[in-house]
Amino acid sequence: MLTKTMMRLGAAAALVLLAGCATSKNKADTQYVARDVSTLYNAGKYRLDRGQYKLAAALFDEVERQHPYSPWARRAQLMSAFSYYMNRNYNESIGAAQRFLSIHTGNKDASYAYYLIALCYYEQIADVTRDQKITQQALDSLGELIRRYPDTRYASDARLKVDLVNDHLAGKEMEIGRFYQRRGQWLAATLRFRTVIDKFQTTTHTPEALERLVESYLALGIPDEAKKAAAVLGANYPGTKWYERSFKLIREYAPKA
Repeated sequence: MLTKTMMRLGAAAALVLLAGCATSKNKADTQYVARDVSTLYNAGKYRLDRGQYKLAAALFDEVERQHPYSPWARRAQLMSAFSYYMNRNYNESIGAAQRFLSIHTGNKDASYAYYLIALCYYEQIADVTRDQKITQQALDSLGELIRRYPDTRYASDARLKVDLVNDHLAGKEMEIGRFYQRRGQWLAATLRFRTVIDKFQTTTHTPEALERLVESYLALGIPDEAKKAAAVLGANYPGTKWYERSFKLIREYAPKA
């Protein structure tokens, strides 16, 4: 919980008090005060180390505002982005990281800025029943990180997350495809299941997508296509329940196709 002093700081126009100001006798003194760069930066680090992320971010922002041409300002931009991220202020974190990249494109810490942006999108991914715009943004930002910095530890983690994001996107396609099936819109359902197979074939949803293609093709009256989908399913996922279901469907509805 924030103390009363911290609440006053949060309401003030400038959050630039030193760590020691929290115990100052003049607690109402929250007006702007110009401070040297190391004092401001260390005050931000003090708050960050104590989990006071919102105040830490404000202090790091103040470093950049008061001392924009100092080497400390470059460091403070990333620390601000990280503080916002830790406080789950994802839009602010993305903005701070993007500002860093726009000014310091070739900096050695640019890979970390890209990683922070990707994390901010990744941690906002919603369930498959909701719009997937954030999911796509996460995938795009993870891909950009991997493309720009393929040999970093951040790229290694990004590759793992890409697999999870693709699985999520495939799950969305499956959810829509099943919806169309329930409504008897077999062609629309087929297009969704084909998307999973063509774009997300390495995900966990592929066996079900193939089985549901069998269902959809049979419902559309094209048993030859149903048999092709079942054959792919049998060749790649022979021990799954999805193959067993498709085998029964083919045997019952297209034995001579």
